[in-house]
Amino acid sequence: MKRALISDIHSNLEGLEAVLADIESKGIKEVYCLGDIVGYGPNPRECIDLVQKHSQICLLGNHDQGALFDPEGFHTVAERAIFWTREQLEKPLGFGDQPDQRWEFLGELPRTHREEPYLYVHGSARNPLNEYVFPEDVYMPRKLERIFALVQRFCFQGHTHVPGVFTEKPEFIAPEDTAYEYRLPSEGRIMVNVGSVGQPRDGDNRACYVIVEDDELLRFCRVPYDFEETRRKIYEISELDNNLGDRLRDGK
Repeated sequence: MKRALISDIHSNLEGLEAVLADIESKGIKEVYCLGDIVGYGPNPRECIDLVQKHSQICLLGNHDQGALFDPEGFHTVAERAIFWTREQLEKPLGFGDQPDQRWEFLGELPRTHREEPYLYVHGSARNPLNEYVFPEDVYMPRKLERIFALVQRFCFQGHTHVPGVFTEKPEFIAPEDTAYEYRLPSEGRIMVNVGSVGQPRDGDNRACYVIVEDDELLRFCRVPYDFEETRRKIYEISELDNNLGDRLRDGK
């Protein structure tokens, strides 16, 4: 069994297309999306359509919710981007296109998905939509203890755009520390951040996703894509801050 886990696409069509092509080249048929299809980037409608077509499970992210309702807690740049995204979702892509279908898709997305021993969320097991679990949280053991208490065995999440594995020790294991592979433990609990397809923030500008193989092995996959094309599109849209394009180049 091989399953691909993607997250935090953020309307980055070039990143998503590259990742989906990489997944297909590996013969993987099952794709789960952990949310934030939209926000920040220039192609929200196209990304929603691709996720609908290729994913078997998709969760609601905080930016997806922000497009559906008034965004809460967003900084100015993110808020402007989500209001622009909302406007785009009202428009058809072409003749015969039905924008309502995209709204219905977003509106029906669940916040969690369980397939024991796996829990899938966007943010955390404690707050599936909005809580960030950062690598530096290993220095806040009480926070991690409370979250781990809600995890039976394995929790997969996104939201921070920083891939890696959290253990109960607590420790954070970055993908490069284990040559981009991590064997699922036979005992204990872990949380896995699958990284970001559309806006990596770990200093690596390649798109990131995770493959789970035979319930035994995780593979962190990095995929190069034409971020300069995405950056160019962002620069052409006045409602999207230029920094949203620049950070794609820097992977931060």
